[in-house]
Amino acid sequence: MVVNCEHVWQEISNYLEGEVNPELKAAMEAHFRECRHCTAVLDGTRNIVHLYADNRLIELPPGFSKGWQRRLAEYMPISRGTAYGWLVAVAAVALISGSFALARLDPSSPFTMRTYHAEPGIGVPAGMMVEVSEDGKTFHVPGCRFLHKHGNENVRLIAASQAIREGYVPCVRCLREYLSR
Repeated sequence: MVVNCEHVWQEISNYLEGEVNPELKAAMEAHFRECRHCTAVLDGTRNIVHLYADNRLIELPPGFSKGWQRRLAEYMPISRGTAYGWLVAVAAVALISGSFALARLDPSSPFTMRTYHAEPGIGVPAGMMVEVSEDGKTFHVPGCRFLHKHGNENVRLIAASQAIREGYVPCVRCLREYLSR
């Protein structure tokens, strides 16, 4: 049986406790003779188990903690100060606020209104078929004489709900005539 490093690492605790079969034990011992890295892992794991199982406490000399903290402070990088912290905090707030603002946008209306001189179509039957011209800003009842068409411009026949989603607004004249019948 041949084992690789990963297999040895998975079974190292069982090996130390003597809970592997003889064939696996022989394969792991052969691997330890050839692999310095796995031998180091084995020794480290054995030391940790030995220290953990030892119920004695190690007494540190007086002042050791203060000296250790002082030496650690010498190697620590200098703090960037409070201005950097505030900058990060402001950037985080801006990102979160922007995320909420984007989440509130209505995904069903990707187009903006084409004209600011009219109100959006409220109360117009969604399934009603209407005509729109590509350069126009309003949608009309089919055959409306107020539909403005320039040259060879195509007129499309679409549902009123789609026209509203695309930013068209209802023609007040022809829809008023249509709705008053």
